[in-house]
Amino acid sequence: MTNELIFYTTEGCHLCEQAQVLLQDLLREYPAKYQIEIVDIVDSETLIQQYGTRIPVLINVATKEDLGWPFDYQSLLHFIGLEKA
Repeated sequence: MTNELIFYTTEGCHLCEQAQVLLQDLLREYPAKYQIEIVDIVDSETLIQQYGTRIPVLINVATKEDLGWPFDYQSLLHFIGLEKA
């Protein structure tokens, strides 16, 4: 079973690039557990209004909770329920 996350981002956002590295680390560590949909907010006026000043933002589809920047890898693990020992 995979857990679905949505990553709201846009091109040229250096904070988004930093967040994407954390997500790549997550996928490397848990390769079959997570599916991440990348959504560029520039394609939707609604998304720009909702997330434009908050990106990067990660949404947990199952819980509908969001995690906005700034976050580190430990915060990401906590957000998805994978506290690392």
